[in-house]
Amino acid sequence: MTSTPTESGTGTDAAAGPASGSPAPAGGPGSAAEVLGARSHTPAQRIQHLLHSQPAISPALILVLTVIVFGILNSRFLAPETLSLMVQQTAIVAGLAVGQTLIILTAGIDLSVGAIAILSMMVMAKVSFDKGVPGWLALLVGVVVGAAAGALNGFLVTKVKLPPFIVTLGTLSIFTAIALLYTKGRLIQASQMPDFLNWTGKRIPIGSFNATTGVLLVLVIYLVVGFALSQSAWGRHVYATGDDAEASRLAGISVTRVLFSVYLVAGIVYGITAWALIGRSGGADPNAIGQANLESITAVVIGGTSLFGGRGGVLGTLLGALIVQSFALGLSLAGVDDQYRVLAIGILVISAVAIDQWIRKVRA
Repeated sequence: MTSTPTESGTGTDAAAGPASGSPAPAGGPGSAAEVLGARSHTPAQRIQHLLHSQPAISPALILVLTVIVFGILNSRFLAPETLSLMVQQTAIVAGLAVGQTLIILTAGIDLSVGAIAILSMMVMAKVSFDKGVPGWLALLVGVVVGAAAGALNGFLVTKVKLPPFIVTLGTLSIFTAIALLYTKGRLIQASQMPDFLNWTGKRIPIGSFNATTGVLLVLVIYLVVGFALSQSAWGRHVYATGDDAEASRLAGISVTRVLFSVYLVAGIVYGITAWALIGRSGGADPNAIGQANLESITAVVIGGTSLFGGRGGVLGTLLGALIVQSFALGLSLAGVDDQYRVLAIGILVISAVAIDQWIRKVRA
């Protein structure tokens, strides 16, 4: 009688155990193959499997090690005032990196993230300053602008079938130019805007530690997007599309709709983060976040999200953003030349991608 395959191995392998005279271990059908498979895994392979299933472990370990090392080198690093500054500086990049995470999870990339945030921020500030629009309505207009910019990226990727890199490289220039032309490159002070738009800069003292409402706003973004990715059908479709778009299509998932929705949601996230940027900058400055594109990608990659899509999450991204800022602040307190910080971040990015390549081999 011909044996049939099982999930643990082929039918021939399953039948070979009893035939050899060895008693089958307890645990039900296929348990012998499972035991043999477990024994065949080396420690390195076990680590591969663990990191593949829990991408946030790597950045969590790096962050803990970073804090310990810089805390030992300089006691001021762990002072509440220093940690307050680090968290506030991290918030903007971390917020933008949420949208970047969504796009990278689908094996795309967004080079226009900073330009969309700046455009949204300047629209919020200018319509309230020039037109006397109430703060809440100016915020809504700015978020709609961010959503429209994200939708344009999504349309060009899904309907025109252009590569995300090329699309967002082009819209980076387009959105930057529109923002500068619209505002004539002028800075709008906090005093020239409604209090509602400046609300994200309000300090919240927690003992000697100071957070801001903008930091809390970014944390809310993380909670909402993290919940959507882990607990909704949409989140599962995002991961499936990034892992294998063709297989997802054959399984009945509307890949085009998923990709478009990801760019749209990312645009909304950028628009909301622009509100936090007003509070952090103390006004609306078209040159406020010149390195946002690179820093958001860096946070996502160091945070364990695969550039090839389908693996990662926003928790790792938050840890990645904290790692980048920890290095910047720690090296600054140590009196190290700023170029070494750039060098360290470059090494971290290359190391993170190399580790990702190694982890992906677990599927083979």
